[in-house]
Amino acid sequence: MTDQGFPVEEIDTSRPHPARMYDYFLGGRDNYEVDREAADRVLDIAPEVPASARANRDFLTRAVRYLTESGIRQFIDIGTGIPTSPNTHEIAQSVAPDARVAYIDNDPIVATHAGARLLGAGNTGFFLGDMRDPQSIMEHPTIGELIDFEQPIALMTVSVMHFVTDAEDPAGMIGAYRDMLPAGSHLVLSHATGDFHQDHVDEVLEIYKKATASLTARTHAEVLALFAGFELVEPGLVQVPLWRPDGPEPEPEDLRGISVYGGLGRKA
Repeated sequence: MTDQGFPVEEIDTSRPHPARMYDYFLGGRDNYEVDREAADRVLDIAPEVPASARANRDFLTRAVRYLTESGIRQFIDIGTGIPTSPNTHEIAQSVAPDARVAYIDNDPIVATHAGARLLGAGNTGFFLGDMRDPQSIMEHPTIGELIDFEQPIALMTVSVMHFVTDAEDPAGMIGAYRDMLPAGSHLVLSHATGDFHQDHVDEVLEIYKKATASLTARTHAEVLALFAGFELVEPGLVQVPLWRPDGPEPEPEDLRGISVYGGLGRKA
């Protein structure tokens, strides 16, 4: 039984799980042989993937720091994945110790680690949930304990919306969350794209079709459409290293291997 009351034996290790593959790309150890085999097949085709994964984590760090420094004190982190330091609460609470974070994921293996890595600092919570059901997420008791819907909220959807198929209506899903957020709230979103690697993106997507969730790479215009109802914060929707870099702006050769767009939008 996990710390979150989920039987460990119910973790599906028969098929690769995208969160565990992502952990492998980041050099983590919370993955199984089936995940590593699938991830290695991806790397044979697209060796740039770990660079994109690291750049995506760096984007998350900068976005959370920006929001906390802008006064946001509560975060709903959907699809948090295998905990990887610095996690959202570690970044936010380094700026504002009173920041509160609710983590949600659908993978029981995340629950096995949540107690030790996500819940030890106070003002944090975790529950298993399906992001495809916005009402069940936003009305969960953990959200009720941590989140004040009278104050602005940051909704984190970092590298998760590409696991929502077109048939599942990702824009409608984000819109449902948006409508439940108070004014002044923000959407943080990053998303895989094939815009820069059209020669092999289809081969990568084929591998994910055998995982527990398929991956849909979207164009810049398609990802931009997910921000409907939000005002994009400068510099807009860009390859993640270009979003408010801590140092000098990356050179074109630094961006060549990055297949993730990221942006931050504010609800007026």
